[in-house]
Amino acid sequence: MAAMATGNEDHAPLISNRLLTRLTVGIAVLAGLTLAISVAGRALGERIALAGHTESAEAVDVVIGQDQIRLPANTIRFEEQRRPGRTERVDLYLTWPEMNGYSNAERIRFNDATRPESLIFLNLSQSTMSRDMSGRLAPIYSHLFDDRTEPGPAGLTMQPLRENSGYGGEVFFTGTLPDGSDYAVRCMMPADESQSTSADCQRDIHIGRDLSVLYRFSSRLLPQWQAMEARVRDYLAASLVENGRPASTTRTR
Repeated sequence: MAAMATGNEDHAPLISNRLLTRLTVGIAVLAGLTLAISVAGRALGERIALAGHTESAEAVDVVIGQDQIRLPANTIRFEEQRRPGRTERVDLYLTWPEMNGYSNAERIRFNDATRPESLIFLNLSQSTMSRDMSGRLAPIYSHLFDDRTEPGPAGLTMQPLRENSGYGGEVFFTGTLPDGSDYAVRCMMPADESQSTSADCQRDIHIGRDLSVLYRFSSRLLPQWQAMEARVRDYLAASLVENGRPASTTRTR
């Protein structure tokens, strides 16, 4: 009997079926966790890389005051503003001169602060003044100008503001648009071109029924002021919606 018992012990499996089952389940769980971590890590990495941007060109219809505007999601700068419906303001960023929204292929242009001339920024809100910047030029700003004038880029005239005007250090560039109307833009000129930012210059215009558009750009783009004015107006005119349909692309002032 003792010999038989010894023989049975010699042939007993070193690893029981129960232990094999537990090992198999454990390996499967670890594999599942590894896959989940990999997928989650990739998704998180992509989200971090986007840093609030989106490549989606899905149309977002927003209503500001009396105007409805249809915009691709990737042109809207902030994630919380990419929702349809009524809102007080929308902030946009667009490549210059293409006037396109964010894409992964162009991510460097959206993230590189050393190339401010690559983008222009627009803020859309309901008008609070009856006149835009050009309309305020003669009745308001002209009384604040210093007596000095200097030639500016591409036919513009630089007119510094008086130190006691409340705009000390800022200058206006004025000119005449192709249709004969006034052009005015307010700038804080950098001491050196290498210090230029995307907010050096700003100009506001009226579009649609009741929409005020403030657009900002680098002083490096001043030589392209006429092209920028035309493209901003055309882009927004094409984005306006009337009776559920995009409005005419005819420019309005």
